[in-house]
Amino acid sequence: MEAVVPRIGVLAVGRNTFDVPYAEQVLSSAWQSLLSLDVELCGEQTILFDADQVVPALESLKQQSVHLIIQLQVTFTDAAMTMEIVRQIDVPLLLWSFPESRSGGRLRLNSFCGINLAAHALSRAGLGYEYAHGAPDDDQVLEQISVLAKAGAVKRSLKGTRIGVIGQHPDGFDACMFSHDECAELFGVEIDEHDLIEFLDGLKVLDDDSAQSHFDERKKVLVNLEDMDREATIKSLKAYEGMRRLVEEKGYAGLAVRCWPDFFTHYGGAACGAIAMLNENFIPGGCEADVHGVITALILQRLAGEPAFNTDLVDMDRESDTCVFWHCGQAPVQMADPEVDVRATIHSNRKLPLLNEFPLKPGRITMARFSKGHGRATMVLGGGEMVRAPLPFSGTSGVAKLDSPIGEVLDNLMRAGLEHHTAIVYGEFRPALRKLAVLLNMEITELTG
Repeated sequence: MEAVVPRIGVLAVGRNTFDVPYAEQVLSSAWQSLLSLDVELCGEQTILFDADQVVPALESLKQQSVHLIIQLQVTFTDAAMTMEIVRQIDVPLLLWSFPESRSGGRLRLNSFCGINLAAHALSRAGLGYEYAHGAPDDDQVLEQISVLAKAGAVKRSLKGTRIGVIGQHPDGFDACMFSHDECAELFGVEIDEHDLIEFLDGLKVLDDDSAQSHFDERKKVLVNLEDMDREATIKSLKAYEGMRRLVEEKGYAGLAVRCWPDFFTHYGGAACGAIAMLNENFIPGGCEADVHGVITALILQRLAGEPAFNTDLVDMDRESDTCVFWHCGQAPVQMADPEVDVRATIHSNRKLPLLNEFPLKPGRITMARFSKGHGRATMVLGGGEMVRAPLPFSGTSGVAKLDSPIGEVLDNLMRAGLEHHTAIVYGEFRPALRKLAVLLNMEITELTG
């Protein structure tokens, strides 16, 4: 799966009473810089001199469903064209102005004054905006644009997304509570609920042959698969088949599942391996019916183009200054340490297969959680390095050295009232997540420096 590719709409505005040939040079240079980004660029390399020219340009951009509008303020203008832009398209807006030489002569662009006027008009109207002031080839500006565009693309991609949840969260697991209305208002995500026992009874009537292709595939991945109890293993693989069919039928982007105790007591197989296979196939899965965990994993997946993993943070050791991310056995095999065999195992408490087992590979990680600690919608973020280490606990787990001392992280985590699940993905994506939180009007809590 590829990460989302942002579509940026570009509108260059100016006045013909300024130095138009010089403004056109600035526009050309800025356009070339934008072409160097990993984005799809929409718009025309033309200066718009009045609101009448802006309207048809905006109509074209609306048809292309852009994720971000950049207003290239190549000369001074009043705020009329800016206000027309925000009235027409409900996407993030970035105002980019350009410095000019202090020559002692004519002010050729007066670009910054233009975005200053526009920002004031937007603020009076209670409308949000971003801004940048720098040369057309300014690397910091281009990085700012890239990050904002990714955040805008992820926000837009969530709108209209559907996520399934099978069963209710276990009693006492308030961390897995969710609100249909809040998910719709914050993210534009629709949640469909399914009865757990009805789903499990549906699995029971599936023919074992429906799991055979999955068994053959897992044999290539899990070196000891045939050592597992065959009947229980087939049940776990049938659970994946049932989940896969539900996702395909309903068009779900992710699936949250109440895994215990009913999968073991009513059905006789583990959900963990099935959820791992969902993750591996870019359908974020979460146990304990954790809808917010699935939404967070989906966001990370769309930023990274790699599967995410909903984990428990189970150990914090001040002496080694490390922590352990763990969950029973649902990490995707893409996260396995390549120097260690990927194995099948049984659930540590319920003693039934099928679970993945491996230590997580070394590398940079981003951790995130859409949290309701203290009753507020918050984006909780952290970063660190997964280190190569022996498997710390059975299932799928990894040892990480975070960006702040582990004692500080522990204090930050507990004071934030963070849920016991956090999602991790390989790579550094906190800048885009911070921008996404702003676009979603969420607070941000930093667990690490």
